[in-house]
Amino acid sequence: MMRWRSLLAACALAAGLAGCAGLPPPGSAVRLDETPRIAVISAFQPEIVLLSSKLQDARKYSVNGNEFTTGTLAGKPVVLFLSGISMTNATMNTQLALDRFKVSHIVFSGIAGGVNPQLHVGDVTVPAQWGQYLEVLMARETAPGRYTAPPFIKDATLPAFGMMHPRPVEVRSAANPQITRKFWFEADPKMLDLARSIRNVDLANCSAGKCLPRKPQLVIGGNGVSGQAFMDNKTFREYTFKTFQANVLDMETAAVGMVAYSNGVPYIAFRSLSDLAGGGDGENEMGTFMGIAADNSAKVLLAFLSAWK
Repeated sequence: MMRWRSLLAACALAAGLAGCAGLPPPGSAVRLDETPRIAVISAFQPEIVLLSSKLQDARKYSVNGNEFTTGTLAGKPVVLFLSGISMTNATMNTQLALDRFKVSHIVFSGIAGGVNPQLHVGDVTVPAQWGQYLEVLMARETAPGRYTAPPFIKDATLPAFGMMHPRPVEVRSAANPQITRKFWFEADPKMLDLARSIRNVDLANCSAGKCLPRKPQLVIGGNGVSGQAFMDNKTFREYTFKTFQANVLDMETAAVGMVAYSNGVPYIAFRSLSDLAGGGDGENEMGTFMGIAADNSAKVLLAFLSAWK
């Protein structure tokens, strides 16, 4: 700290503080590794088991209590880590990785709740874009069952669910530093095209004596949504499909997509259905089929990395 004070004082005396603009501030982020890498992210431990088992030449780093592991996966240099569950954790830890490692692309692998009634548990989805469906205005009830937005809010134009009016989020980027409002964060088109070329991934329908009634499928394209809630409600699931035409929902990917957009880093996400977000006949299926879904998503991601040129 004394060194920084001396440098700043010298600059101030010689040319004013403006002349020190090129100096990084004390405590600024320092790159831990200069190899260009693909950031491979999962939300929580069960989703990363298969990927961790395939990682070679692993080297671990700890930043703010979070573990980042560099190495090679399917022959590609990667940094593998957990985002943590929730939009806030995903935002914070994705940005942390971008600050501390030389990340060229981002890929996400994990489980999700199914929204599209044509999809089934175990299916792997690769949406073309992700939105934050719980970024909402909570409107005032102006009559029984009638909710009205304040007149100065002009962007709550999507169909509401009761008092909840979805809205886009404010975002900046290096390419567009002015505040804009954006709902969908698009996956990288080249990465999406590569995902479309994936063939013959053996997606499991049985694990630990638990089997699905049908063979899972790989679905490329469509929409995904993310928000700060574990969703297990049939009525809200139906609203989400009708309003956003979403195939799946989760609690992290749209946040990762927003960080990727702001930093100008291409991203794509692989999400396998562990449950139907309240659309199943009985109790939520996540506890039963989480392992199958997590491994199916990881298998597709590994096939994607193998095809990466």
